[in-house]
Amino acid sequence: MEIFEVMEKKAYEQLVFCQDKTSGLKAIICIHNTSLGPALGGTRMWNYPKEEDAIQDALRLARGMTYKNAAAGLNIGGGKTVIIGDSRVQKSEALFRALGRFVQSLNGRYITAEDVGTSVRDMEWVRLETKFVTGLSSSYGSSGDPSLMTARGVWKGMKAAAKEVFGSDSLEGKTIAVQGLGHVGYHLVKHLQEEGAHLIVTDLNPEAVKNVVQETGAKPVRPDEIYAVKCDIFAPCALGAVINDQTISLLKCQVVAGSANNVLAEERHGDKLHELGILYAPDYVINAGGVINVADELEGYNYERALKKVDGVYDNVVNVIEMAKRDHLPTYKAADRVAEERIEKIGRVRSTFLG
Repeated sequence: MEIFEVMEKKAYEQLVFCQDKTSGLKAIICIHNTSLGPALGGTRMWNYPKEEDAIQDALRLARGMTYKNAAAGLNIGGGKTVIIGDSRVQKSEALFRALGRFVQSLNGRYITAEDVGTSVRDMEWVRLETKFVTGLSSSYGSSGDPSLMTARGVWKGMKAAAKEVFGSDSLEGKTIAVQGLGHVGYHLVKHLQEEGAHLIVTDLNPEAVKNVVQETGAKPVRPDEIYAVKCDIFAPCALGAVINDQTISLLKCQVVAGSANNVLAEERHGDKLHELGILYAPDYVINAGGVINVADELEGYNYERALKKVDGVYDNVVNVIEMAKRDHLPTYKAADRVAEERIEKIGRVRSTFLG
């Protein structure tokens, strides 16, 4: 990999390699863009087959956070940390405290939080070495697990998409197929149940499916069946790249709106959804509730204020849809344009020297 060539092409600012022999830490911190403010993005722990895979993931995720934060209207940039390791057996206090010291060494250019493979408890260990961490438990005056707010934002964004397609943002009576019943998917299902939606659900974990079916009366299907079920809205809330060459022809929905990251396997699949007349609520716009919530900690966390900001995901989705219609674009391209225009405009405003 020609790292500087890759960084220059996508305008990355910084890539930091972090190694601590005592704790076994091997991590990469990537800062993509700080035009809007310090970079904020979680720490992912994954057993990457190769170091190059970890570098590529850090780069991809950091850039994604820039766009997510900008489109959400936050005054923060995009960054990400990846730790190379098995989160089931290699976590330790020493490892996360070592990471905290590397984060502290960036002096506020980067703020971390939990992500795949890490938890609130892990971030509390990070907090022992740096103040530049969010997503801590409420005992620290912080917001705790962000999945509830992510789910709420997806629910609100889904309602905005429904308003465009069905003429009303009510989800009562709508058939919604939810793929993935983890923390976010579970809480999303509860919102949808309370609103009176008809639910079809699946997950690779049979116990998760069993629990949701018992609690909500949802109809379960096998994981490979979820794409072809007849529904109004398909909500991918698990793995990425689920809209691909194999699945796109199976869809029998009018809206794709869920919490998963990188839903489109390739950009051309967003073009195909547009051609098919299926409205796609861009993933990083609709699933921004979690980062909106933890970003509120930077002002001193206030639950009611954070809740109001998360509910603004509805308006963010509307804005993307309106730009897509105005400029005759697929929604994924409109979302990028919304983010890029804000970065450029606010970046110019911030260029004024203040001393």
